Amino acid sequence: MKRRDFCLSALAAGVTTSVPACSRTSSNTIDAISGSGEEISLERAAVRELAESLSGELYLPQQAGYDSARKVWNGMIDKHPALIAQCRSTNDVASAVRFAGERNLLLAVKGGGHSFPGKSTCDGGMMLDLSPMHAVDVDVQARTARVDGGALLGHLDAATFGHNLATTTGIVSHTGCGGFTLGGGLGRTDRLHGLAVDNVLAATVVTADGRVLQASAGENPDLYWAIRGGGGNFGVITEFVYRLHPFNPTVYGGTLVYGFGQAKELLRLWAELNQTLPREANVEPLWFVGEDGMRMIVVEVVWSGNHSAGEMVLAPLLDFGRRAGGTLGPMDYSQFQTKDDAYMGHGKLNYLKSGFVVELTEDAIDAIVDNYEGDWLPAGWFQHQGGAMAQVAPADTAFVHRDADLNVGISSVWTDPSESEPRIAAIRSYYAALQPYIKGYYTNLNEESEQKTWGNFGENYPRLVKIKNRYDPTNLFRLNANIRPTR
Repeated sequence: MKRRDFCLSALAAGVTTSVPACSRTSSNTIDAISGSGEEISLERAAVRELAESLSGELYLPQQAGYDSARKVWNGMIDKHPALIAQCRSTNDVASAVRFAGERNLLLAVKGGGHSFPGKSTCDGGMMLDLSPMHAVDVDVQARTARVDGGALLGHLDAATFGHNLATTTGIVSHTGCGGFTLGGGLGRTDRLHGLAVDNVLAATVVTADGRVLQASAGENPDLYWAIRGGGGNFGVITEFVYRLHPFNPTVYGGTLVYGFGQAKELLRLWAELNQTLPREANVEPLWFVGEDGMRMIVVEVVWSGNHSAGEMVLAPLLDFGRRAGGTLGPMDYSQFQTKDDAYMGHGKLNYLKSGFVVELTEDAIDAIVDNYEGDWLPAGWFQHQGGAMAQVAPADTAFVHRDADLNVGISSVWTDPSESEPRIAAIRSYYAALQPYIKGYYTNLNEESEQKTWGNFGENYPRLVKIKNRYDPTNLFRLNANIRPTR
């Protein structure tokens, strides 16, 4: 029997299922959780009708495939949705959204499932899983890519690099394009090509009432503005169209390794160079504790331009200090884009805090270096900003943080749950020491209080609320950096 046939047969037979958050399941209903947290009941007949309307799968607990489908990337997250709708088309998504909206059912949207705080799943609600929708079509002549909402960054890179084209993608290839893009989309080429949101030409959006809308400069321009940095607040994106740029996938770059004793001098050099670095340069220090217990600082360099010009511009880095290893030279860019995939693999435990730094001042450098001591030290890292992304006005897209020099991240990845408490405490402590130099944060990475989330959108927040009121007045799409509607 095919899996889909099994799912439908099981629903028709009234299989008894169990949802940990709601245990009172009868033969005719399935207990679930509403968006506002109350217990609700779903009629099995309605669930069966939903299953029959989908070209994808609908999973309930205790059915084959449910446990696999409910898993997300961060091993710290272990939730049990009442329903999992694995969608294969925009029509599937619209059906699932209407079902959830009509019943005020808690709804989570999963693309790559990479949400650090686990917003792509939920207990007792519906997980809407886009992962079967991952096709990428490249139009070489138009220099555009049409990308399904469940595609991963690796799918997009693989489809474009072979044509010597690219758009900005992130640093772990199994991240979903959808969540990455909706929050802004920082990557190694954002200084050259702009953020991911700066390269979105159009999108297909399923709104809270199940309508399928096109969002572009010419169609529903308010929605188009909002999805470029406003997160998943306004609907489910089932298709993006990205602008592509000519790109040589053999870049000039590499990794330079130093002992942590040279950290202040190296960060001072970075701050000095950053004042004149061309857009082609992406220079990102990171620091960590090696397997031998020694603290190290390294600089990852990607120059996306003429190699000879890159050698000249980046020569001060090669001349700096007492290098413990590494060099710069021609490299396959896809090696950069996938080198952290195993380290950031599915099922590992992850915790992170981050924030934007407008300028790397001497005081900020002192805070970064002097407070990096103690037990359970996390990794620290920069994402280099400026260049093309800074040339877009804060009000031109929902992403407002255009004036920062960098995004500083503090994170740990581990596998032993007994280490969770001290690792998280160390991250929070280090973040607190750096917080005086931080202005806002990258919503793709952080989970903050509702008040901090609102403030993080800055001058764009009132406009975002008006658009939320129009497209999601009941706050169906709330598992995100949430913009609460006012009606």
